[in-house]
Amino acid sequence: MASMGTPATAENQNPRTSRLEARITREQRELFLKAAALTRRSLSDFVIASAYETAARTVREHEAIRLSARDRQVFVAALLKAPAPGARLRKATRRFKQHAGK
Repeated sequence: MASMGTPATAENQNPRTSRLEARITREQRELFLKAAALTRRSLSDFVIASAYETAARTVREHEAIRLSARDRQVFVAALLKAPAPGARLRKATRRFKQHAGK
């Protein structure tokens, strides 16, 4: 399976054997051609690179959201079921309060 590196990296490791076709408007084609020319790429290379970057970002964002949601659940569960403070923590709290003058 190819990594989510740059499309050029994936291309060097795996020859392009699959096709992707899409119907687009004339305005979209003109915009894509202009952007491709500005970046000195062919239309195909520009569209592939742009789609690849967007897909990789979408997957990263989705996985980050899933991870943070799971982490949040674990964190909240730990807070709600926190163990009682041990003897060393209670002793440290007393020392802190004496030192802080509280």
